[in-house]
Amino acid sequence: MKTELLEQYIDAYLVYLKYLGDIVARSAARFNLSFEQYLIIREIARREKVTLTDIVDERNVTRAAVSRQIKVLLKRNYIYQEADVHDRRRMFLHLTTDGKEAERVISKRMRDRFNGWIDVFGTERAEDILEFILDFGELVTKESKGEDTSLTSK
Repeated sequence: MKTELLEQYIDAYLVYLKYLGDIVARSAARFNLSFEQYLIIREIARREKVTLTDIVDERNVTRAAVSRQIKVLLKRNYIYQEADVHDRRRMFLHLTTDGKEAERVISKRMRDRFNGWIDVFGTERAEDILEFILDFGELVTKESKGEDTSLTSK
């Protein structure tokens, strides 16, 4: 039974959950942005002072991967950098007018699509699913870091 459930989880991830990224990517394509690039401009829009290091730490990805995406966003004029007045080596990331517009349009499309899903499934069910995903993610993250998860059979 547990093996079958694992297989169903893997299939559900491969077949359904990856489409969330595809939906964002389709919305972002109008602005020639990838899913990862949209996530970066979304993070910059949500915070006043964010650095490349902040994004690396929060998303648990490599510095090189984020740096590549930021270079593209700079080149396409979606973001700009501003040196910290107290430490000129530290660069804050900000959205340009084009970046603000792209983030606004893509985020609105995603909110509208998500609201449609909530209309179908209901807020309570969506909250229950999110709670499970967060709990599951926390457990998996701790396990991948070698932390004691006190896994017990039920």
